[in-house]
Amino acid sequence: MGEAAADPRRRVPRTDTLLADPALAAAAATLGRARVKAAVGHAQQRARHGEIGPDEVRDAALAALPAPTPRAVLNATGVVLHTNLGRAVLSPAAVDALVAAAGSTDVELDLGTGRRARRGREALAALAAAVPEATAVHVVNNGAAALVLAATALAAGREIVVSRGELVEIGDGFRLPDLLASTGARLREVGTTNRTTRDDYARVVGPDTGFVLKVHPSNFVVTGFTSAVGVAELATLGVPVVADIGSGLLTADPLLPAEPDAASTLRAGAHLVTASGDKLLGGPQAGLLLGDADLVDRLRRHPLARALRVDKLTLAALAATLHGPSTPTRDALHADPAVLRDRCERLRDALGAEGRKAEVVPSVAVVGGGGAPGVELDSWALSLPERYAAPLRLGDPPVLGRVVRGRLLLDLRCVSADADDTLRDAVLRTAE
Repeated sequence: MGEAAADPRRRVPRTDTLLADPALAAAAATLGRARVKAAVGHAQQRARHGEIGPDEVRDAALAALPAPTPRAVLNATGVVLHTNLGRAVLSPAAVDALVAAAGSTDVELDLGTGRRARRGREALAALAAAVPEATAVHVVNNGAAALVLAATALAAGREIVVSRGELVEIGDGFRLPDLLASTGARLREVGTTNRTTRDDYARVVGPDTGFVLKVHPSNFVVTGFTSAVGVAELATLGVPVVADIGSGLLTADPLLPAEPDAASTLRAGAHLVTASGDKLLGGPQAGLLLGDADLVDRLRRHPLARALRVDKLTLAALAATLHGPSTPTRDALHADPAVLRDRCERLRDALGAEGRKAEVVPSVAVVGGGGAPGVELDSWALSLPERYAAPLRLGDPPVLGRVVRGRLLLDLRCVSADADDTLRDAVLRTAE
């Protein structure tokens, strides 16, 4: 009897006891009970074979389960629109709209009449109200899709006239010339890398021109002996002008004087503007099309538009972003450096009270997301030893900063004030 009682296999926790554990129950709610039960069973077998102790079964089962994906991350990099972190952080209003839209919605139904209605009419109306200079608007699933739809509908088999200095690479190896050529349009390049004039465009514009394309080089800056042609001059050429402003800025922002916005670009004479929804607008990934009603209607009616259609979640989040209060993107861009410094100092003092030394240092934040190259935002950061970088990145929640000259900087510009305690706790756990 004593030998049997000493057998550690008899102390392996029961399956129902383990599944009732709060951590495993939470995992079952997201991963499914069957998957969690299988992990528990495997951990129990390991304990019966003597590979782990009976008291290690719970943790072994949890360790065998995949981490939730995607994982929420604290962005302390100082990059407001960090592409690798999903660009714009949605506003609480947009998050609430996503939750509401997850069920059955009136996305294509007029509840008053009980009949079918225009899909996403609320988001489209909000976008039109935000940029009254556009006589019509449309939304597709990302910025590149907006440009592809325009090229396909307006210039397939014809020419798109574009400056050589604006044939950009948009990221991940994708290049604008390849994207446009895939639509069946022919590119007619004019000017040189650093200088293009109106006459360069005028010499090639003709009956075979689908449109003139003006691309904002949003992820680089060319300085020195340069010249470019603005939308107002291009609008005098007698053909449609499509302007890809990229960043999704709808109206001018004094903080970003060199960044084109949709309203000003349309007033200057552009017939169609394309932009992204998940950059400076601060909304979900989407491609925005704003401009002349005839052109937008041609795009909306093109067969490709169906393949590029956005889902109900995107439409709900976009409408809430446009209707709602200031977005986290705007708040981060316009954060007061003095307030950021005060927050850093409070965090430093809180860490110091626990015996963890940190410094408060000036920092330089950037817009990111391929927008406003060259713009630097004065900011403040906590400075910690570089050894903190990996543990913080692998923690729960993950915290990402940037390493500069052997120090880890945690810039607070993109960290909401209500997450300061979470950041403090993460650093304290790392320091243990």
